[in-house]
Amino acid sequence: MPDYQVSINGEPRTANDVDADTPLLWVLRDVLDMKGTKFGCGIAQCGACTVHLGGTPIRSCSFPISAVTQEVTTVEGLSDGGELSALQKTWVELDVPQCGYCQAGQLMSATALLKSNSNPTDADIDSAMQGNICRCNSYARIREAIHQAADMEKEEGNV
Repeated sequence: MPDYQVSINGEPRTANDVDADTPLLWVLRDVLDMKGTKFGCGIAQCGACTVHLGGTPIRSCSFPISAVTQEVTTVEGLSDGGELSALQKTWVELDVPQCGYCQAGQLMSATALLKSNSNPTDADIDSAMQGNICRCNSYARIREAIHQAADMEKEEGNV
């Protein structure tokens, strides 16, 4: 079995002895011991396993390690030097998660949205977050956190 050299959260990592078709999710969790990305459905339908590949959200449960050719960002990579992102801060302030299981994927999708749209409408948010399922139904708080994070980024001059 081959070894794969990947860049994750800005750091080079090596996944040793991994089959080419092993999903990125299992490489992250089982080989590299990065537990932030969650397994939900295993068929790329729930969004719990969302990570960024070259800045684009993907479902890592169905993306083979052999296809990773760009930087991977996981939920662990959202904070900058230990400082929470605006989105993470609003997530905490608004007490968005209930069980918390889907939240890594929710945060990754929301981060991608705010990078591409600094002033999203409710419809923009609903569209971008479609496919990220929350069994606890915290969608209203997720939407509010995204709006507040967008406002915070504007206030801080990051937009």
